[in-house]
Formats: sequence, structure tokens, C-alpha cells
Amino acid sequence: MKRTIMAAVFALAATGAAQAEEMKMAVTTSFHNSGLSDILLPAIKEDTGIDVQLLVVGTGQAIKLGEAGDVDAILVHSRKAEEKFLEAGHGTHRREIMYNDFIFVGPEDDAAGAGKAEDAKGALAAIAGAEADFVSRGDDSGTHKKELSLWAAAGITPEGAWYKEVGAGMGASLNTAAGMGAYIMSDRASWLNFGNKAGLDIVFEGDPVLFNQYAYLPVNPEKHGHVKSDLVAQLEDWLVSDRAKELIDSYTIGGETLFVFNADQMAKAAE
Repeated sequence: MKRTIMAAVFALAATGAAQAEEMKMAVTTSFHNSGLSDILLPAIKEDTGIDVQLLVVGTGQAIKLGEAGDVDAILVHSRKAEEKFLEAGHGTHRREIMYNDFIFVGPEDDAAGAGKAEDAKGALAAIAGAEADFVSRGDDSGTHKKELSLWAAAGITPEGAWYKEVGAGMGASLNTAAGMGAYIMSDRASWLNFGNKAGLDIVFEGDPVLFNQYAYLPVNPEKHGHVKSDLVAQLEDWLVSDRAKELIDSYTIGGETLFVFNADQMAKAAE
């Protein structure tokens, strides 16, 4: 009987230890839709013993989860929103991890002529001028924030029947665009991992303003004492390691790279 009780105690202790190695991180739908999380999470668990539980939302919602202390860290891609998060004391610091870029996707025939533009502003002006159907995520995500900033830079207020705000993640928004034969702005990784490309193609890319940086922000334990700062720090060390660099840089679909690791550049700049 005693042996049975002791076995149960050890089992509970083991369960508690396993739970102690879990942490929550809010990540963007674009990061998750890329498929990279399926590569990184098993490696993180193997190397560190940390079981990272992802909450997949848009950048705006990820930041709100961080503000509320519902997660231990966030991985997002909207620098202005990240800086506000830090200025308000919700996070301890910002660490750049990797980048890719945004692209404009649209009908293969590109009837609006977006691909003839010299820059992103011109591409949007062509779409708006033709009143060609355009799908916006409309969900306060990093992609949505970037899209709105580009419309503003072009001096255009997108409105009318041609502009469709769907309030959805990147994958669902791409599916909507595919179903309508509409234009849409996407991060490159989500597009490359998207399976329903029929009738759509990249119509504009390459403008430096379409640069898309992802950063890791630990939630401030002074605001939320339950934050697992030790695990957050261990995860950060892993995310800037050579192991992470190898996995991120080697992740390709159809021979195309989805993300470029640049945490090493960030570290050198900080020294």
C-alpha cells in the first residue's frame, strides 16, 4: 500500500515538473501559417525541455494577451505596436529574430496593372484606380497594420464595394481572395505555404518598404508575477542560437526561403 502511495506521489511530482517546463507564447497567424512552427517547436522541446504552447492570433490580439499577462512572451511583426507595448512597460525588451517580406498577390492577368508600378504605393494606386476587388485582413494583425500604413503613404482611403475587410487570419483571407479572384497583401511565407493558389500569382514585390521583421518580446514579470521569466529567457537564448539559425534559414518550400534569420545581426548591433 505504501509503495502504491509513494508511486502516486512520484507520479504527481513528475507531472508537476513537466508542467513547470511549459510556457505560453502568442504568435501571429502568418508565422503559424508558414509552417515554421512545426519545425521549431519539436527542436525547442528536444534541446531545452520547454513545451511552448502557442496562442495563434493577429499581432494586435497577441499584444493584448501580453498586456493582460495571459502569455509569457509574444512573437509579432509590427514595430510601432511593439514599441508602444514596451513604452507602456508591458514587455522587458524587444529582440529581432528573423524577417521576410510582404508581397501583393492578385489575378494572374493583373488587369489592374499593379505589377507595372515602380513601388508599393503605385501598386495600390493602380488597384484602387481600377476599383479591383481587394481583400483586407481587417483584423488588427501586423499584416493589416502594415497594409493600412501603405494606403496612408499612398494618400488613399480604401473604401467602396471593391475593398473587402474580412476580419480573418492570413490563410482564411488568402482563401477568400482566391475565391473572388481578388488582390491581397500577404507575407511571403504564408503565400508560399498556401495550397489554394489557383488563378492567383505574385503581382508586385521587392519594394524595401515591404520588409517584414519578426521580434520576440518577453512579458514584464513586474506587472505579472506569474510570468515564467526563466523559461522565457531560455527560449530567447535558443531563438538566437546557431541551431535556430540553421532551422530558420534552411526552411524552404519549392526551393524558396520563407524566412531569413537576423538575430545575430541584432546581437552585434547591441554590442
